[in-house]
Amino acid sequence: MISQPPTQGEQASSLPYQDTKPVGAPDFYFAINATFQFIRKRLGEDGLHRYWQDLGDTYFQPVTTAWREKGLPAVARYWRDFFDAEPGAHVDVGESSDAVEVTVHTCPAIAHLRAGNREIDPNFCQHCYFVSEAMAAPAGLTIRVEGGNGSCRQNFFAPTATTEPQDLRRITSCA
Repeated sequence: MISQPPTQGEQASSLPYQDTKPVGAPDFYFAINATFQFIRKRLGEDGLHRYWQDLGDTYFQPVTTAWREKGLPAVARYWRDFFDAEPGAHVDVGESSDAVEVTVHTCPAIAHLRAGNREIDPNFCQHCYFVSEAMAAPAGLTIRVEGGNGSCRQNFFAPTATTEPQDLRRITSCA
């Protein structure tokens, strides 16, 4: 994981929550996987997509505000902070003037779910697109995701970038 210390005047973390432990509790992945399965069974794929979009629109609103105010450097910083707090993550975050690329070599959630012999929601990895797109759009950004099921690449693009719409078939199922 590539990580950079905060510059003078920056807060210690760009995450929307304040936690006293340096790394999160991996059993949280069991809870979110079960939540995704429950919502999909009760409300279908569209209901699950709405749930993810709502998370991006509401819970992550402070992150969206930072992205809107500070642009792609804030996107890169957020993802570095995020994966620094995720147990078992192996991630590289690269940035340029028009994009941020998050390369997930080892997804901590998928790794922990597999180690716990959990049945992973088949569309678990789609949440990265739906939540992140809901966060990015109000900041004038967009995201494209490819891969999944343990490793993926997520690209956040500046407003000037021309990209094709997200093809959900490019996000690997966990089935």
